[in-house]
Order: sequence, then structure tokens, then C-alpha cells
Amino acid sequence: MHPTLTTAVKAARRAGQIITRASQDVDLLKVSSKRQNDFVTEVDRAAEDAIIGILRDAYPDHAILAEESGATGESEYRWIIDPLDGTTNFIHGMPQYAVSIALEHRGQMQSAVVFDPVRNEMFTASRGRGAFLNDRRIRVSRRAKLSESLVGTGFPYRVWDHVDAYLGIFKDMMEKTSGLRRPGAAALDLAYVACGRFDAFFEIGLSPWDIAGGSLLVTEAGGLVGNLVGETGYLDSGNMLASTPRIFPAMLAAIEPHLTEALRA
Repeated sequence: MHPTLTTAVKAARRAGQIITRASQDVDLLKVSSKRQNDFVTEVDRAAEDAIIGILRDAYPDHAILAEESGATGESEYRWIIDPLDGTTNFIHGMPQYAVSIALEHRGQMQSAVVFDPVRNEMFTASRGRGAFLNDRRIRVSRRAKLSESLVGTGFPYRVWDHVDAYLGIFKDMMEKTSGLRRPGAAALDLAYVACGRFDAFFEIGLSPWDIAGGSLLVTEAGGLVGNLVGETGYLDSGNMLASTPRIFPAMLAAIEPHLTEALRA
């Protein structure tokens, strides 16, 4: 395992311990709202502090972009961190959330960890070295027909500018796939594409920390990742499609009629 990945796994497990302890008394947590439908708890902050502490000890010169504390430092290397993806699930006691940590070098993801502390599932990837679930190599599914595909998504919940476009896409996907699922943690949704539990995933308006780690998992598992027209730039726009190679063109074709100019960017 690459040293940066070893460090990320260590940090993710430490954050997972903090999250798991807190989940036993979730009703006692202090919860605040950053904006409408966007919550943060003391657990998010404690987990993020633990992750950053481990990363800084190992790589003090690296830059960091984290959900709660923002951007710090300047470097060719940047850690992108979501200490608790699926906070809304967590505070409701719904066991679908994860820690996501990714290392970016000059705009390319190099290492990624998505850790589900509930199921003790550690998804990892290093550029050029494949993707793994608890040390077992994973691949995207071999499904070739959109009509047979199970697709993950996320509903708009913070910004409503594109809700009509999303609902149009959602309606078409209901008709053209074997099913849609909205579990509520994008990092895990992407990990599920990587290991074949989902055949595809799409969402509008995500943040970099939601998708940085998962994007490398998918590509290293043999899948494709792009924005809603199949190009790069999804980390900046937050509009994302990930799927098996065979499903990708059909997903793009289903999405395309509903796109506004803003969503094509």
C-alpha cells in the first residue's frame, strides 16, 4: 500500500471510531445548521480535527480542503476531506454515512479512502494500482443495458436552481432503468458503483469533498466519471455522472434532453 494511502486509512479509522462512539448517543449531540438542510454536528468537527492531525503529522507541507474548516496551505498536494458524509442520516440514526479522504496532486486524484464505519467497509484506491474493498480487488459491474441497471442518485437539498431539470432526469431514469436509489451519502454511492452494487450514479450540486475520493474509486475499478455531458470539471461544478463503461453513453443520452446551459458547463 502506498504511504499516503496508509496514512489516509489510519486517519479514516480514527474518524470512524469517533463517529461510532457518538452514534450510540446520537440524541445528545449538538446539531447546528450551516444553511437550509445542511447540518453539522460536533462529531463532524471532532472527526475532521482527528483526520487533519494525522495528515499534518505525516505531511506537514500539504494543503488541505476540508468540509468544516475550509482550505488551508498551498502545495502541489492537496488533501480533500469529508469527515462525515451523510450527516443528516447520522443525526437521524440511519446507518448510511462514511468518511472520505482523497489526495490530489496537480489536479489528479492519487489516493482515496471511503470508510463506512457501520459495516467496517474500507474502500481504497491508488492511481494506477486498482480499487479495493477491505483488501479485496473490486470492479464495476459488467451490466450492459440501462434497462437492467440499478442507479444511485441524490436529491437536490441545498440549491433549488436546477430542480426542474433534475426531476426531468429522475422521471426518465425511472422509466429507463430497473430502479433508482437515494441512500444519502454520495461518497458511499460512488464506492457502490466501484464495487458493482450500483451500475451508475448521478447528482447535481455536490461539493468537492463529496466526490473526490469516490471518483478515484470508480475509475480505478474500471468505471467512467464525468460531468453531465461526460467531460471533466465535475469536481468544480459538482454535477456528476459515474457508471460502468457500457452504461455511460446511455446515461448521457437520457440526461442530455433535460440539461440547461448552466448544467452543461
